[in-house]
Amino acid sequence: MKQIPYKIYLSEDEIPHYWYNVRTEMKEDIAPLLHPETKKPITLSDLEPIFCHELAKQEMNATDAYIEIPEEVRNFYKMYRPSPLVRAYCLEKALGTPAHIYYKYEGGNTSGSHKLNSAIAQAYYAKEQGIKALTTETGAGQWGTALAMACGYFGIDLKVFMVKCSCEQKPFRRGVIETYGASVTPSPSMETAVGRKINEMYPGNTGSLGTAISEAVEVATTTPNTRYALGSVMNQVLLHQTIIGLEAGKAFEKIGEYPDIIIGCAGGGSNLGGLMAPFISDKLNGRRNPYFIAVEPSSCPSMTRGKFAYDFCDTGHVTPLAKMYSLGNGYIPSSSHAGGLRYHGMNSVLSQLYHDGTLDEARSVKQTEVFEAATYFAKVEGILPAPESSHAIRVAIDEALKCKETGEEKVILFGLTGTGYFDMTAYMNYNAGKMEDYVPTDEELQKGIATMPKMD
Repeated sequence: MKQIPYKIYLSEDEIPHYWYNVRTEMKEDIAPLLHPETKKPITLSDLEPIFCHELAKQEMNATDAYIEIPEEVRNFYKMYRPSPLVRAYCLEKALGTPAHIYYKYEGGNTSGSHKLNSAIAQAYYAKEQGIKALTTETGAGQWGTALAMACGYFGIDLKVFMVKCSCEQKPFRRGVIETYGASVTPSPSMETAVGRKINEMYPGNTGSLGTAISEAVEVATTTPNTRYALGSVMNQVLLHQTIIGLEAGKAFEKIGEYPDIIIGCAGGGSNLGGLMAPFISDKLNGRRNPYFIAVEPSSCPSMTRGKFAYDFCDTGHVTPLAKMYSLGNGYIPSSSHAGGLRYHGMNSVLSQLYHDGTLDEARSVKQTEVFEAATYFAKVEGILPAPESSHAIRVAIDEALKCKETGEEKVILFGLTGTGYFDMTAYMNYNAGKMEDYVPTDEELQKGIATMPKMD
């Protein structure tokens, strides 16, 4: 039997020419976005003051299965794509498992993550429209870094609202964002009306992605020739990230394997959806039957303990309402080190797929368990992973150990979306035994869920 190489690469010519729109094949389409004031279905004209025109169209698109990637975006992709599919032989050996473990590695660019796949697309559409400035939020800082890179490349001004606790935990990430020419403001700030309101309502709070989104949208909609760009949650972002899964599918074809289990960390859904979407197509069309697992932090368990209902995508109630799994727009998670997963809701497409059973399982894991897996992975595979994607590593190890018990030779795929070099404070706390787990009580979660709008 031919030995499968450690790294399976595609050629530049094999970079996909199209993004895949999973909405067109779902059993049931997502519920429409609703206007934050009228609660009526949103229109394209409603979205255009917030997003660039082409991105607004992509957000609403439920008919085109494949959307062409602009040539200038594909040329930029060639600087760091295709990303490798890696066979984790050393991890398999250390675990003593018969499972074949693979990870799609998205950490091979300066942003350190998959976020650049959408950032460059969003900046490109802004440039084409003649937009001079963008605003955005960022949690752990990977999205802020990626968009700063993209805006720097196209000569677009960028203002980033960074969740306050992440800004304090990851000062070097802020430094990288500023190096690319963007400005960074800790959120909640006193620069916006919604920021001042949140600070008044929740004095001394550590911030949340929902709050940072509100501030970024406020600035975008009140500043001439400015638009807002989002790093996760929205369908346009999931669309751009499908390049991850499309490349992974091609790589598996080259080696004659196919994943039985596909695992991704779950915050707003961009990495999870990007990795899974093409394989979900196989499942929906009866070609294959992979098992999908979404992994989220126990401190912010939107899928495992949230409610599937309409909610605001932000804390300040300035964005459209989406039907999704949510802990409530007023829920402010604990300041865990996986800042990129501290979001109260989940992408509508993934929420619907989970609700109808296509996305098989959501699992929450504790912070100390995640860092146990991260340090183990670093020792045996030689990569220091980011806290976010270490959630997927945790469950991949757990599933591989199940295979050890049963003797099953399953193929496991997970997304490794970032590097942990800006997360050394977290690693140091874990190594010193100072890291603590936080699992919200039902009462605490109900307070957040109570902030969800009452719908007729």
